[in-house]
Amino acid sequence: MDKFHTLTQLLDNAGCQYTIFDLGRRVSEIDIDQFKAVEENRQPYPWPLQQHAHLSISFWQAGNPPWIWFLRLPLDERGLLKQAAVGDFIKYVIEAMGATLNSTPTEEEQEKLAANPYTFKPNDDKMAMFHAHLRHQLALPASQYYEHAQHYLTGDLGWDQWQGVGLQGLADVCARMKQENNSTQLRKAINNLPMTPLYALLGCLEHCELPEALSQRLIERLTREVEQAEPDLFLISALIRALSGAEPTLLQHQLTQLLANPVLCHPEILVAIAGRCWQGLATADIARTFLLRLAQTGDQALFNQLFADLVMLPALRGMMLQILHGQADPALVEAITKLQQHARGQA
Repeated sequence: MDKFHTLTQLLDNAGCQYTIFDLGRRVSEIDIDQFKAVEENRQPYPWPLQQHAHLSISFWQAGNPPWIWFLRLPLDERGLLKQAAVGDFIKYVIEAMGATLNSTPTEEEQEKLAANPYTFKPNDDKMAMFHAHLRHQLALPASQYYEHAQHYLTGDLGWDQWQGVGLQGLADVCARMKQENNSTQLRKAINNLPMTPLYALLGCLEHCELPEALSQRLIERLTREVEQAEPDLFLISALIRALSGAEPTLLQHQLTQLLANPVLCHPEILVAIAGRCWQGLATADIARTFLLRLAQTGDQALFNQLFADLVMLPALRGMMLQILHGQADPALVEAITKLQQHARGQA
């Protein structure tokens, strides 16, 4: 049992094919070689959330349907996987399924495996998008809700006839936007959808790479909302999250405009940026303005939480630490001083 130190060793030994997705921030596939480097502590986990790796591992042997594990594994302060937790989970798996992973666990073993401290249940949006991406990647048919969602998005049924449209159907359309004219239908629907299906669709788009034409349509909708006398901050938040898969310079431009307007920098919007659009914070100017707006909310607990989360991202870590040590703006200096006092108090 102790010869397996990583999950991929266990899966490779059992002759499984497998695919790995991050489910913490955006539903996005993790390259297997990259994941092996993470497991061997040769590099930090790429997309940590709240000092954990939230991921799915789907694995199967020839001719069998996939098993799926949804795992929440702890990371240390450098973003490296805690090996003891991985070893613990491997022990649970081998007890339930055997080292060859081909014995079907009894109901009791399944319950034990499901109840271990490292499994978690993703929220509905992420679960729908994960299944949509996985089925598309494995060349499996979309769900039974796909065609109805496609039909609805043409507008032919009437935009008010959304009650029968399944979230999974919208997720399937988004995951398959490069086929069957889906991208065009999505673009046309953005300006016509009632609020309930619009929010559902935007929640799916957060987890997709967007073609430029669809990004531009979302930007038009965002611009229109920002210019309202009383902008809907929750809709702005949903639109900016949906743009997380836009081309990086487009995303950075939108964040620059949004952060330039203090009125729009509601905590809800700042949380959306930190959680989904962290790639848009990749320049020092945008990151500094973001932290300033966060400091100006006066919510020190939120500042501490989001800073701690962003500094764990390998892509942002160096820049965030640089900003931490070179500030002139009084509001930001004060927030950073309190952050440091908080960190010392916890040490």
